Amino acid sequence: MNIRTFKTREELGQHAGTAGIEAINAAIAEKGEANIILATGQSQFETLETLVSSDSIDWSKVRMFHLDEYIGMPISHKASFRKYLTERFVNQVGPLKEVVLINGEEDPAAECIRLHNKIKAHPIDVAFVGIGENGHLAFNDPPADFDVKEAYLLVNLDEQCRRQQLGEGWFGSLAEVPLQAISMSIQQILSARKIICAVPDGRKAQAVKNCLTKPVSNLYPASILQQHPDCTCYLDAESASLLD
Repeated sequence: MNIRTFKTREELGQHAGTAGIEAINAAIAEKGEANIILATGQSQFETLETLVSSDSIDWSKVRMFHLDEYIGMPISHKASFRKYLTERFVNQVGPLKEVVLINGEEDPAAECIRLHNKIKAHPIDVAFVGIGENGHLAFNDPPADFDVKEAYLLVNLDEQCRRQQLGEGWFGSLAEVPLQAISMSIQQILSARKIICAVPDGRKAQAVKNCLTKPVSNLYPASILQQHPDCTCYLDAESASLLD
């Protein structure tokens, strides 16, 4: 794993996004298309802004998947990750080759199978991810399952994860935060050719220290990124504050 630290989250987002632009264009040049995974949440704002501002990508050759979505969450809810990506990415770029969004409203088990079959047919070139306050990767809260082979799975959200969503302003109370979600699996994330991990903010500092400096453990799910051959973690001064 490579670690890059910047003074501000704006600089972090610019560099993470620029690295993503280069990787997307490289994939298009190599095979005529690029398959990407996008994360959501406050940590991804600046990276996404850099991506959508690029005029060098032929978005008609890009297929987009995303990491996770709440069970029972309508796309009209402000916390919906489908809504987030539609507004902050899909509607901001030219028509994409394909947009593969997670629908957690109807039959989660069937949706996991649909998503598994879709993503396995399109190996991922670039995955944009973050690290949660509890160290989670996507919604794989600790102790995460490092071995499940399915690309997507139904997960239970722990209280720290749910409190993070509340703290970021997506919900009015903890009781409103769903208890379950559909999440991309750890193994599916690791199958991406390149991983760009953007983690700003001081509230992530302890998780960053745990996941980047301690031995790989499912108690610190994002620590598994240490084993990926091409993963770069982008930090700002606050999120890196507990690192030597």
